[in-house]
This record gives sequence, structure tokens and C-alpha cells, in this order.
Amino acid sequence: MLTQEQELILSEYSGLYDIVVPQDNLLRRINALIDFSFVYQELVDKYCSDNGRVAESPIRMFKYLLLKVIYDISDVDVVDRSRYDMSFKYFLGLTPEADVISPSSLCKFHKLRLKDMDLMDLLIKKTVDIAIEKGVIKSRTIIVDATHTASRSNPYSPIEILRLRSKQLRKAVYDADEGVKGTLPKKNEDDDLVHEMDYTKELLDIVSGNICISEVPAVKQRINMLKETLEDIEDHYTTSKDEDARVGHKSEDSSFFGYKTHIAMSDERIITAAIVTSGDKGDGPQLDGLVEQSRSNGMEVDTVIGDTAYSGVENLRLAEDEKKGFELVSKLNPVISNGNKKEEDKFDFNKDAGMFVCPAGHMAIRMGRECEGLQGLCTVQV
Repeated sequence: MLTQEQELILSEYSGLYDIVVPQDNLLRRINALIDFSFVYQELVDKYCSDNGRVAESPIRMFKYLLLKVIYDISDVDVVDRSRYDMSFKYFLGLTPEADVISPSSLCKFHKLRLKDMDLMDLLIKKTVDIAIEKGVIKSRTIIVDATHTASRSNPYSPIEILRLRSKQLRKAVYDADEGVKGTLPKKNEDDDLVHEMDYTKELLDIVSGNICISEVPAVKQRINMLKETLEDIEDHYTTSKDEDARVGHKSEDSSFFGYKTHIAMSDERIITAAIVTSGDKGDGPQLDGLVEQSRSNGMEVDTVIGDTAYSGVENLRLAEDEKKGFELVSKLNPVISNGNKKEEDKFDFNKDAGMFVCPAGHMAIRMGRECEGLQGLCTVQV
């Protein structure tokens, strides 16, 4: 159950924050700059208003996740640090003596309350609103480009990933104290998953039982990672698979398996729009969506700057549209400007791969020229 008003808790120790959290502290500055009430407004429909126990403040839970991203730490570590780091407690709106949540609550919040939410667009819109309100964004120009993101899908079998995580834990232990080498269990040598899981549990028990070693931050982080991997395999006997990721190209000679994040940003380097696609998608077709998102987020767009990937025929027409038009600054790719391929409007050129993509989304496997008399015709085989 989510109450409409959060209880205001006073403490005689709150004055400590003015002593130990300086005014230029990053988290203090974020708290002063941003009104996080928008989180409550966005998530109120995800809670029951008249049944069940009183839920933890969605604003505070959201701030926990924000701390995870800012400091690149796990659920367990962000909660643990919030117990003693006064800047964390100040940011979370806790009194100095207040207790923190259970890490499992943070996991449930992420899976249940943020399910089916377009969180990225929400945060980008809020960022643009604040930037415009504070006078940070003054230009009417956006720069568009794409970045490659490798899939987090695990390419290993359950046994391989357990061995990898165990190896990482052993290395962290040896770095902390080489004298414990003889106390660790003998590694499993066969390909039996049950035997590997038994070895993993024994390794965790021994390392966790050594207080002097297990409390070393690097070791503790590896223990938590191995425990999470083991629990996942015990539940499903499999590791994660990413069926949406695709092979994309960074250049004509290098590829990656994952996604592309197509980004628009202002001259002031504030991201105004973002679209995530599979790695095989070209950059050019996303231009219309990036411009529309930027405008819907409050950005006035008169000029768009991009590389040769955005100089396709459709984008040139889009720039000349009376309602959606803008000035497009993008160099024409020689393959497009000098080419003579048939039905040009139906094909898109993938700059990174150096190949054309057909209307069905399939990339060409080769590209060449065939001469017929004095006229050279470009052929594309898919």
C-alpha cells in the first residue's frame, strides 16, 4: 500500500549532515537541483492505495537505483554503503540513525514497480526540462550519432560461467592473502554441473568463513557475484540468453553482438533523445524518431548535424518537409552520391558495415559493379 503523504521524521542528529556532507558534494547538489516528486507521480499507479503494508517511498527506492548507476555497485553493496555513508543517507532522505532497506526489496522494486516503464525516455525528458529551465540549453541544434553496446547475454554454459566466477573469486583471495592457497578446495575437473555446483558452494563456505579475507572489498564483491550466479543456475539450470541482440558492425572489418543506442544531443552536450535498436540496424532510419523525441521533450530543433549515415534519400526529404523540416548538415557518402543502383529509395546504406540493406532488413553479403556497354550498373546481392 502506498500512502499519499510520506511521514516526516525529525532527528536530533540531522545537524550532522551540515558537518560531514559538504555543500559541493555531488549528491547534495543533485538533491538541491532536482525535484524527485515526478517519480511518485509516475509510479503511483503501480501500488495499491488501500490494502497491504505501507510500502517504502518510491522516491527513495528510485534514489537507491540512481546511486547504483552513479557509483556502479550492486544491490547488496549500495544498501551496505547506505548504512555508513552519510552522503548516501542524506541523499536518500534518511536520518543519520535510520536503518536501510533489504537488498531484496530493491530487486523487487526494480522488477515489479518499474516493469513496462519507459524509464530512459522519462529520465531524458526530465533532464531536458531541467536544462531548459536552468538556461543550460540555449541552442536549436542537435547532433546525432549511435554508440555500440555489447549484449550482456552470457555466451558460456552454466559450468563455464561458474568456473569463470570461481576463478575471479580465487584471484581476489590470492591478491589479498597468498597464504590461503592451501586451504581452498580442490577444483572440479569433470563436466558434471552438479559437481561444479558442489565445488562452488564449498569454495563460498570456506572463503566466507574466513572473516579476515571475506571482508576485503574486492573479495566481498566477487563473493556476491558468485552467489548470485549460483542462485540463478540453481533456479533455472541455465544462464541468460538475449534473443533480441543482433550482430552489428563497428567498421567493415569488425563486428559486435548486441545493440545500438541512437542518441541526439544539444550543442551543450545534453542528451535530448535516445532510441535503442538491435545491432544490425542502420543509423539513418532513426533520424526521424530522434528529431521527434527531441522536440516532444521540449527542445527546439532547427539544425541537425550527423555523419554520412544520415544523408540518405528519406532523410533529405524529411529535412525539406514543410512541417517537420530542418537544416540537415551531413556529408553525402560517395557510395550513395556516385552510385547508380536501381530502386535507390527502397534501400538504406549501412555506413559501418559498408553495405546496403534491403527493405526487409537484410544486409547485402557482397557489392560489386558489372559493366554493360558504357553504363556501369551497381549490383547488390542479399
